[in-house]
Amino acid sequence: MNTKESETVVLVHGLWMHGIVFFAQRYWLAQHGYVAKTFSYPSVRGSLDQNSQLLARYLSGLPGSTIHVVAHSLGGLVVLNMLAQTSAPRIRRVVLMGSPCSGSYCASILLNIPLLAGIVGRSIRDSSERTCWEVPGNVEVGVLAGNRSFGLGHMIFGLPRPNDGVVSVEETRLAGCSDAITLPVSHSEMLISKDCAKQAGYFLNNGRFFHA
Repeated sequence: MNTKESETVVLVHGLWMHGIVFFAQRYWLAQHGYVAKTFSYPSVRGSLDQNSQLLARYLSGLPGSTIHVVAHSLGGLVVLNMLAQTSAPRIRRVVLMGSPCSGSYCASILLNIPLLAGIVGRSIRDSSERTCWEVPGNVEVGVLAGNRSFGLGHMIFGLPRPNDGVVSVEETRLAGCSDAITLPVSHSEMLISKDCAKQAGYFLNNGRFFHA
């Protein structure tokens, strides 16, 4: 497939991660013709506003007329916060994978445990105060959730089902999104899932997911 030279996809990781975790997604998005780049940020040390500003600065330095974003978990909240604070006319489509847009049960539990609150970090703490996000009219957002319950949630009693092991499907809901889909994957599995990559690529191409 010919590369879409005027379109760039930026991949934004979640908590405790680095852009390198998207090695598989970068490859599969390239099969859709996209030039995929990764953005890394201090997910524990930096505040939500600081990381959003870092992302805005990074995007402003990219070439091309159109920018798409694929974000995982906390990364999706960094993107939404950036869109709420910064004018980004080149951003066209955003895919959120496992992002707790309407709050995180797991985060709320961990933030109330003194020994763990610091490990969870500032961005999670800041995002816990936001359960409503306004999507700019020029941006199409697709929400991808998982329902394979495997991960942190097994150690935290009461995480609503269905969930991906960390984030419940209900927590991924975002008012104003263009489309939403749930796949049989866990939270971390989204990073290496070919099906997730296919759905992300389909949304970037069409503004909607492929619903069989």
